[in-house]
Formats: sequence, C-alpha cells, structure tokens
Amino acid sequence: MTEEKILKLLHEYKSGAVAENDVLNLLKNISLSSVENLGFASIDHARELRQGFPEVVYAAGKTKEQLCAIFKSLYERSTGNLIATRADSEKYQFLLDAVPTAKFDEISKMIYVDRKQIERRADKKILILSAGTSDMPVAEEARLTAYLWGNYVETAYDCGVAGIHRLFAHMDEIKAANVIIVVAGMEGALASVVGGLTDKPVIALPTSIGYGAAFNGIAALLAMLNSCAAGVSVVNIDNGFGAGVLASKINRISG
Repeated sequence: MTEEKILKLLHEYKSGAVAENDVLNLLKNISLSSVENLGFASIDHARELRQGFPEVVYAAGKTKEQLCAIFKSLYERSTGNLIATRADSEKYQFLLDAVPTAKFDEISKMIYVDRKQIERRADKKILILSAGTSDMPVAEEARLTAYLWGNYVETAYDCGVAGIHRLFAHMDEIKAANVIIVVAGMEGALASVVGGLTDKPVIALPTSIGYGAAFNGIAALLAMLNSCAAGVSVVNIDNGFGAGVLASKINRISG
C-alpha cells in the first residue's frame, strides 16, 4: 500500500464509492500483508509508505533466482523506483524476463527501474565530488541512488588534493550545491578540504582505493572521521548507496 493508493482510497470513501467497513478492513490488513515471506527473504512492502522509497536489494551473495524473485515482487507491489546494488550482468540478464523495464549500470553495478515521474529541483542540487577516476564506481552508486530518490545531481570527478587547482575549478558548483558528497580513497583528505570551503552539509564517502597502508579504505575512513572541518559526516567504506540516501533525506527536510 503506497501513499498514492491510500489517498485514492480516502477520496473514494469521501465520494461514497467505497463503504466504511471496506476502508476499515483494508487499513487493518495493511500491517498484516506488508511483509511477504518468500522462504529465503522477507520483503518489507510497507517501506515505500514509511520512507518514500521501496525496499532496496543488496544483490551480492544472492543467487540470480533469489534476486529475480525479490525484485519481481517489489516491481509488482510498489509504484516507486527500484534499486538492486552490487549486481552483475548475469543476474541482470536473468531477471529481464520478469522485469523487462529494468536497466543495468555497468559502472555502479546497479540494477534499477526508473518509472516514477519526479520533478527534480535544480535549486536543491546534490553535488558529488570524487578525488580520483578510480573512485568512480562508488561515486556513481551514490549518484544513481540520489537521482532515483528524486534529486537533481551533478558530478565533478578526478579533482583530488594531489592537484588541488582541479577542485578550485569547481567552486561555482560547490557554492550552488545544497548537499555535497565527497568520495575519496588513498588518504581521504578531500573531505576536509571541501568541508572548509562550504557552509552546506558534506557527506564523506571513503573508498577502498589505495596501496597497502591504505588498508582497503580504513586509512581514508579514519582521516574523514578525524576531519577538523565542521559539518562533515562519514558513511561506511564504499557505501555509495548510503551516501546517496543520506543526501536525499537531508534534501527533503531542508525546505
């Protein structure tokens, strides 16, 4: 049951097209029917109503059959956009028969359905900055997530501190952004620099890019957590999805 369907039901009740008992019984059953048990997964169909977006599927570790069954159920019982993260082309090809409108983004490794007409406000732009080109898969996961959640998104890639003039070339975009996601591996210094240049929320997104002492992103994570710039929050290593969702939620409550 989505917000649109509940509003439709209320309008029908108000006009007399639906009886009071029918409305009451339907509302009673919402909580009982919101979780679908597939045996290997329990799908939360009420998440779209609670959070404004259907349940998102983490594809890694799931068989192609499991992913297909979950994604198909979400497609049939929701109205919003859909996302499966950490997927591959084999799983995508397998579920195409069940969900023919699904698309696959090779860089971010996301399967998605973009079916909801959304007016994306340029005055509430989310800007995604990446330190290096190697950070792009994680940055693209954040970008596509934020876009599918209904945001106007811009990107500026390969503008890390090793050539800081590349970052300063994007000052107009930084000033115009409502929320900024900073994606960096190695030493993770870009988040602190950006945090000192803007009065907007900065979401630091560490990646696992780097040589041995980078410890698969731990060095960048610790640097970002220890940032001396005020107003910098940090998500988990390589968690582009989490950064995209957090930026979206900040956008929703900021006017």
